Amino acid sequence: MPTSCEYIARSYLPLYRALVAKELIVKYFYTQTQAARKLGTTQPAISQYLSSKRGHKGIPNYDEILPIAKEMAAKLAKKMVSTEISSKELSESFCDLCKFLQKEGKI
Repeated sequence: MPTSCEYIARSYLPLYRALVAKELIVKYFYTQTQAARKLGTTQPAISQYLSSKRGHKGIPNYDEILPIAKEMAAKLAKKMVSTEISSKELSESFCDLCKFLQKEGKI
C-alpha cells in the first residue's frame, strides 16, 4: 500500500511539473530541453506535459486544485529563471503545494 506522499506524488507531481514547464516555455521562452534541465527530467517528458499526455489525467478535484497549482507553479518558474535552485528546493516546492492542498482539504 503506497503512503500518502507516494500517492500524491504519483497523482499531483506530474501536474505540477507540467504547469512549471509550460510557464518556463510560454512565459520565459525556454526550449523544451532547457525546461527539462531545470526540472530534472527529459525533453520527451516535457513534450508529453505540453501535449497533456502526462500530468492531467485522473486527478481528484482537478478543477479546484488547478488554480492553486498554477499560482505556485508560476512562482516557482519565476524563481527558477531568476536564480539557480537545487533539486532539494524543487522537491520542497512540491511539498509546499502538497501541504497547502492538504490544509485546504483539497487532497
